[in-house]
Amino acid sequence: MELEIWQLVMLFVVGCAAGFMNVLAGGGSLMTMPLMVFIGIQGPFANGTNRVAIFAQNVSAVVSFFRQGFSDFKLSLSLLACALPGTLVGAWLGTNLRGRAFNWTLAVVIITVLILMLWPKRGKKKQDEILAEDTLIQLPDEDEDTVETFVPSRWRVVVTHFLMLLAGFYGGIIQAGVGFVFMAILHRVLGLDLVRVNMHKVFIIGGYTIIALSVFAWQGYVYWTAGICLAVGNSLGAWVGARFAVKRGEKAIRVVFTVAIFLMALRLMFM
Repeated sequence: MELEIWQLVMLFVVGCAAGFMNVLAGGGSLMTMPLMVFIGIQGPFANGTNRVAIFAQNVSAVVSFFRQGFSDFKLSLSLLACALPGTLVGAWLGTNLRGRAFNWTLAVVIITVLILMLWPKRGKKKQDEILAEDTLIQLPDEDEDTVETFVPSRWRVVVTHFLMLLAGFYGGIIQAGVGFVFMAILHRVLGLDLVRVNMHKVFIIGGYTIIALSVFAWQGYVYWTAGICLAVGNSLGAWVGARFAVKRGEKAIRVVFTVAIFLMALRLMFM
């Protein structure tokens, strides 16, 4: 498919905004996919082409987090391994995805995620009864002082790994909104702060996107020129988003997340 210059420029500009939004919260694909449909790319092709940008943006974000001292590749890899089987099946189904009913389903999913993210945490006693022994350990930092590091209970870790399978399945079908799902799992179930939630989220999504993109490309549902142009914008936005997440911290991420998820749910309902 041949695109005009103005269309490529639009893909780049919207890609920058989407990459920033995806790293901090999610929903960036709900900006890029309608844009691709607007410029004449059919739904299944938009779904596949978008994966090029998603992969590039998450690689950029992982590098940005790593350079700022945020990484836990052992946990990220184990979570990714659980997501991959679901992604493979989901991507195969996603090549045939169509219909307005999906928009309503997605809206319900992300509203549910918003409720879970904002639901008040249980009291410490009740939380301990259900989730067992979360711990705080003391680790030395670079200045030889000690800092507290949260260590989730074994039950949290097991449940989170199981949910990765379901999240990977959803992400394989359609990327739009999957960031919200990962944030809910990693924050509310595993119990991580939002900066580390995003650190793991970008690694997992970047990894499983290799599988999803391969399936869509094999089926012939990828326009590479459009995808690469979008990927450049997404990567730039993701790099800035990762730096913003580390510098501004959890409070700023929560604000961006809440606004983004609410607006995307409304948009889906009235498309």
